[in-house]
This record gives sequence, structure tokens and C-alpha cells, in this order.
Amino acid sequence: MSYFQDAKAHFVASHQHPINQALHHLTNTLAIVAVVLLFYDWRWTLACLVLTQVFALGGHFVFEKNQPAAVKYPGITILASLSWSLDHWFGLRQILNYLNRPSETRDRTS
Repeated sequence: MSYFQDAKAHFVASHQHPINQALHHLTNTLAIVAVVLLFYDWRWTLACLVLTQVFALGGHFVFEKNQPAAVKYPGITILASLSWSLDHWFGLRQILNYLNRPSETRDRTS
């Protein structure tokens, strides 16, 4: 297994809580928006980057109760996180899977 695959596997294992997953999809979206906003106004980019950290760290400390994956795999975790969000269509696939389950199953998990 490559270093990137190890980092991505560790990232996935560190993000099991559904709210933490949603927060991380949001942070990945904000990171992409931050890059686009860099060409508009650097202050908006800075605000987006601060929010990414608030949401990501908050998800770990409040919901997941573990350390961010970047502690073990600094640097490459950003790529692992973006790859994970792309694999899950930034959370849309998870929502569609939830909505496509039979209603009895959805009621028990809510």
C-alpha cells in the first residue's frame, strides 16, 4: 500500500461519525471556494480557511472524540480528504443512499 493509500485509510477510519463527515465535506467545499475567492478578495479566502479549521477541529473534538488525521499524516491529509469527498460526491452519495433505504430502516437510524 502506498503512503497516500495509508493516509486515506487512516483518514476514513478517523471520520466515522456522520456529523463529522458532513462537517468535513463542508470544509472541503469551503477550501475549494477559498481558492476561487483568492482571485476576488484575499480576506474572503482567509475567512473560508478559518472556517474550515473551526468545522474540522470541532467535528473531531465534539463528535468524533479523536485526533485529526493530519496529526499522523501531516500535509498529505488534505489530498486524502479531498479524494474522500470526491469519492462521496461531497456528501451527496451518502444522502442519496440514506434516502433510498426503505423507510422502516431510515426511521430506526434517525
